[in-house]
Amino acid sequence: MNESKQFQADGVVVVRDVLDRNWLRRLAEAVEENMAHPGPYGKNHAEAGGAYFGDYVNWNRIPDFLNIAQEGPLGKLAADLMGASQVRLFHEHVLVKEPGNVSATPWHQDMPYYCVDGPRTVSLWVPLDTVGQAESLNFLKGSHRDKKTYMPRRFKTLEPLEGDTTEYEAFPEIDAHSDAVVSFAVNPGDVLAFDFHTLHDAPANPTDTRRRAVSFRFIGEGARYVARPHEVSPPFPDMGLKLKMNDPLPEDWFPTVWSG
Repeated sequence: MNESKQFQADGVVVVRDVLDRNWLRRLAEAVEENMAHPGPYGKNHAEAGGAYFGDYVNWNRIPDFLNIAQEGPLGKLAADLMGASQVRLFHEHVLVKEPGNVSATPWHQDMPYYCVDGPRTVSLWVPLDTVGQAESLNFLKGSHRDKKTYMPRRFKTLEPLEGDTTEYEAFPEIDAHSDAVVSFAVNPGDVLAFDFHTLHDAPANPTDTRRRAVSFRFIGEGARYVARPHEVSPPFPDMGLKLKMNDPLPEDWFPTVWSG
C-alpha cells in the first residue's frame, strides 16, 4: 500500500526522509527564533517538570514556516496525501517538550477545535529530534473514516469546552492496548501525517533530550469557515478574522502553498 492509500485508509501514515538537511536547519532556526520571540499566543504549557513551549500562526513574521510549504516539500506532500488539486496552509504549530517534561496530551481530535471544516485535511507533524516509539504520538487507525466530530475537551480537566456542545458525538472510550492504536519512531526528516478527524494523543518527554516538532496543518479545496459555539484554537476570530458560517477562507489569512 502506498503512502496516500494508507493515509486514506488509516487516517495516519509516516513518510520517511521528506526533508533534507538544509530544510531541517532552516526549520530549526525558525523554531529558535519563535522561542526567542514568541507571538501573542506563545507560552509554556507545563505546570511542573520540563517546559512545554507552544506557539502558532507566526508564518507571516517568521518566513521559513511558510517557505517550507511553498518552496519546500510539504505542500506537494499534503496534496498527494489528500488527493487535492490546491493546498492552503491553515496554520503552523510549534511544539517543544524539554527533557523531563511531564505534560502528556490526552486523546483528542483536532477538528472540533478549529474554525474550519472540509473534505480534505492533513496535519504534517515534523520532528526536529529523534523520537522513540514510546515518546511518539499515538493514533487510533480508522477513526477518521466516518467523519464524526467528537466532544472538544479541555486537556487538563477533560471537561467539555464552555458553550453549546450538543452537536458533537460523545467522546469514545479508547483502549490504549488495541491493535488499532499505532505509533511510530521518527527521525529528523520524517513526517507523521494525519487527518484532522484522526484521534490521537501525545506522551510526555521523560527522556534527557528535547522533543522539537512543528505541526503544519493543511486544507484542500472545499474547505469552509465554521462558526463554532465555543472558543477555537487558534483563536482566529479574536485575531481579527471576520467571517460567517460557510464563508470561503481568505487567501491573506490562509495562503495557497501548492496547486497543480
